[in-house]
Amino acid sequence: MNFKPLGDRLLVERIEEETTTASGIIIPDNAKEKPSRGKVLAIGSDVEEVKEGDTVVFGKYSGTELVLEDKEYLVLEVSDVLGIVG
Repeated sequence: MNFKPLGDRLLVERIEEETTTASGIIIPDNAKEKPSRGKVLAIGSDVEEVKEGDTVVFGKYSGTELVLEDKEYLVLEVSDVLGIVG
């Protein structure tokens, strides 16, 4: 994959959430929400707060979905990132 975000944007791969609750209830696919956490794969030249490899949390409806080489990614602006996990 060869994609370089511009400016203050990030390329993020979503991290799938658990499919079972703490009490053991399995959540069916049609009831799951899209994950709001992801791993940063690439950053634009104006990004200072986040680095490649960080796991970030972002808003539910943030970013632009992008498909590269049959894989789904998300392009976020730094302002869409709520925080870094870890």
